[in-house]
Amino acid sequence: MTVLDAGPLARRLAQALFVLWGAFTGAFIALYLLPSDPVTLMLAQRADGPSAVIDPRQAAAIRVEYGFDQPVWRQYLTLLGRAVHGDFGTSVQTRESVSHLVTGALPQTVGLAGAALLIAVPLGVALPVLSACSRHRAVSRLVDSLPAVGVSIPSFWLGILLLQLLSFHWVVFPATGNTGIRSIVLPALTLSLPTAAVIAQVLGRSLRSSLGSAYVELAKAKGASRSWIVFRHALRNASLPAVTVAGLVGGNLLGGAVVIETVFARNGLGQITVNAVTNEDLPVLLGLVVLAAAIFVVTSLVIESVYPLLDPRIRRS
Repeated sequence: MTVLDAGPLARRLAQALFVLWGAFTGAFIALYLLPSDPVTLMLAQRADGPSAVIDPRQAAAIRVEYGFDQPVWRQYLTLLGRAVHGDFGTSVQTRESVSHLVTGALPQTVGLAGAALLIAVPLGVALPVLSACSRHRAVSRLVDSLPAVGVSIPSFWLGILLLQLLSFHWVVFPATGNTGIRSIVLPALTLSLPTAAVIAQVLGRSLRSSLGSAYVELAKAKGASRSWIVFRHALRNASLPAVTVAGLVGGNLLGGAVVIETVFARNGLGQITVNAVTNEDLPVLLGLVVLAAAIFVVTSLVIESVYPLLDPRIRRS
């Protein structure tokens, strides 16, 4: 790697670290400065009820154990130093390492998001390409209207609808659980259809703009077919905005998976997030926020690395 190549790479890495630091700091301010007491909540749950009598000495000992008795600035520096080494402390509720808790549930959520992305990207590309290649205006209008419908449907409502039809009315797929490939079909469809609609909308606009360019008119004058023009010229030029949107919605899939996992009762980050919010488990919530920021940072870096492959002008610059 040359010095010229190392400069932009170092700048991107510095920006990525800044984003992670900003996410950590913002989450710390939002979580640790709010008037909440996770220790009292934990002891009340262990004593079977919020009206239970809390032992002040036991509560004080737990606050010392988790550092809640320290000044805010010292808590921040301690947590930041640990987070740099991948240690986000221990869950207040389960006494389990946050890193171990999150990484144990992460494969299930990543698998669901990955399956949804495998459906969303081909479907999101196929719809505008089909519309652009069709010679029938009625077919093109029908296909162009589908993404708008997909975007307007809330994902949780779509999940409930799929459950009603394909799990309860027609017993085709299981309604809940993490066992086998069949159990991931309905959650993946629920996540993928709105995502595919967003990709199709952006790619469709870019394709229509590219098909009106001068080089397309030149290709038509040379006798090129419409399909050849779409696949050989217009699709590649129109793909940059769609790649950007695909990367962003791909990062959002993990956030959407948290909601969908709750609808389909799947064990993953969704269940951990719900429990952490309900129990005010601050270390777990902080780790989840930093994980989400890291996913977006990695996604952005991957998108920037794909741009030069699609547009030689970026590679030359």
